[in-house]
Amino acid sequence: MNKAEEKIRNKIIDTAKKLGLKKLNHGKAGNISVRWKDGLLITPSGISYDKIKPKDIVFIDKNKSHHGIKKPSIETPFHFDIIKNKKDVNCVVHTHAPYASGFSILGKPIPSYHYMIAFFGGDDIPCAKFAIPGSQELSNYAVKALKNRKACLLANHGVIITGKDIDEAAFLAEELETLCKQITIAKINGTAKLVGKRDMKKIIEAVKTYGKQ
Repeated sequence: MNKAEEKIRNKIIDTAKKLGLKKLNHGKAGNISVRWKDGLLITPSGISYDKIKPKDIVFIDKNKSHHGIKKPSIETPFHFDIIKNKKDVNCVVHTHAPYASGFSILGKPIPSYHYMIAFFGGDDIPCAKFAIPGSQELSNYAVKALKNRKACLLANHGVIITGKDIDEAAFLAEELETLCKQITIAKINGTAKLVGKRDMKKIIEAVKTYGKQ
């Protein structure tokens, strides 16, 4: 591998470890992929993040063939399809973060309880239908749920977050878990109220230029 590819492989591993330290994943749960050449680089299946080495990251080519010394994540189908169908996405992060996964068990979208929902592309976080992990059916549901969104819940499973790069995807993964925790606290203490549709529409537009100079 060249230095550019090695850098990305190390970035994937470092990000996976950081998500673990922040309790967004644990053990062997979750996976990360990054667009590379005509395919993607993805974390291997069944290996704890603290034991992964750069050579363990698997390359998936445009024909879905995998190249490497390890087997790719079982969730490769939705990583591949998301990166193929969403040209603005260069990284996909999948977590079993506790609060976000808790909301996935409800099997419904997360509405605009907080203005930061707008950073995910709209006025809610959609929830994809349940399907067997690793199946093409799950991938199809995920791609549909992610239309015009940067994240979605996977019913009774976890969450998918996308980004223009690995840093954005990791930031949004952490932000979504924070939002789910805040909403849970609000619901424990009373009736959670939504940000109005008119205000959310304005915020969604403002977010499009956020951080741009």
